[in-house]
Amino acid sequence: MTLATGVRVCGNKAEQQDKWELLPAFLKVKGLVKQHLDSFNFFVEEDIKAILKSNQLIQSDIAPNHYIKYNDIRVCMPARKEVNISSSRLTPMECRLTDTTYAGEIKVDIEFTTEGGNPIRRKGVVIGRMPIMLRSNLCHLMGRDEGALAKMGECPLDPGGYFVVKGTEKVILVQEQLSKNRILVMADPKNDTVTAEVTS
Repeated sequence: MTLATGVRVCGNKAEQQDKWELLPAFLKVKGLVKQHLDSFNFFVEEDIKAILKSNQLIQSDIAPNHYIKYNDIRVCMPARKEVNISSSRLTPMECRLTDTTYAGEIKVDIEFTTEGGNPIRRKGVVIGRMPIMLRSNLCHLMGRDEGALAKMGECPLDPGGYFVVKGTEKVILVQEQLSKNRILVMADPKNDTVTAEVTS
C-alpha cells in the first residue's frame, strides 16, 4: 500500500524511517494546536448560540407575562475599555506587559417586559468577557504576515492555541481519563479469567 506522500507501508506496520518522514508533512498541514483552535472557533461561533437557544426564555413564576428572552449572542474581538484612545484594538503583547486578560466582550440581544407589559428590545447588551485564544478567528493575530506580527511584538513562529490571563500565558491540557462510576470488565489471557473493576 502506498500513501499519498509516496511512503510505502507494509500491512499495518510502517518502517521507523517512514514514520519520521510523515511527521513534517503532518505538522505542516495540521500543526500541533489546530484541534484547540478548531474547538474554540466552533464554540464561539456555533456552540454558544446553541446553549443560548436551549435556555432562551426565562419567565416569572408569579407573573407569566413578565419574561426575559435572549434572541442572539456573540463574542467580540478583544478591545480596550478606554474610548478616547485612537486605536481600540487590544494586542496579546499589551496584555502580557500590563498584566491584563486578552478577552472579548460577550454581547446579547434581549427582549423583556416591564410593569406595563410592553416588550422592550435591547441590542448589544454586555453580559461578560471571555478570554480569546491566540490565533483563533477572534484574535487580532489571525491572518497577519510576519512583518505585521513583528510590529505587534509577537513571534511569527508562535502557533497560538493558548490564552493570556492576567498577563500569564495559560494553556488547556488535554487528558485521557477513565470514566468514573463505570464497571470495566477485562479478560486476562494468561489464566483465562475475567476481572471487573469499578472506579468511583
